[in-house]
Amino acid sequence: MTMTTVVSSLTDQQRLRQVFGTFPSGVVAVAALVSAAPVGLVASSFTSVSLDPPLVSFCIAHTSTTWPTLRTAPRLGVSILSGAQERAGRQLAGRAADRFADLSWRTTEDGAVLLEQASGWFETSIEQEVRAGDHDIVVLRVRDLDAHHDVTPLVFHASQFRRLE
Repeated sequence: MTMTTVVSSLTDQQRLRQVFGTFPSGVVAVAALVSAAPVGLVASSFTSVSLDPPLVSFCIAHTSTTWPTLRTAPRLGVSILSGAQERAGRQLAGRAADRFADLSWRTTEDGAVLLEQASGWFETSIEQEVRAGDHDIVVLRVRDLDAHHDVTPLVFHASQFRRLE
């Protein structure tokens, strides 16, 4: 079997996206107060990085129009979306002027925004950003955290939100 080492055509990129989609991932909201208003985005590329120091990461496309604003906040909230928060995930991933309309959320003392009913959350600060292809890998230092282990997470698989049953 021969493996293609370069994904250059649009067809190859679509195939790559389809194969990436076979790997289920959790869904997080990354959010903070910026100029007294909540700003946020959704990422399905979230993962743990290190226990000592406590680090997590997510990837963000260079084309994001939200990240340049959000990255200016001193603290970022990372909410692990629950199976009941599919609507919140779609809303935060959309282009609406007020992505937080009708969502329940709170802020930490340092301005991280956390969604209520999430299965877990982290209060973080940016540790490092690494350029990687058409995305940046954003490494975050965990400052505080909590989880609700009885709340099932939302999963992204095959380009769709799904719930674990």
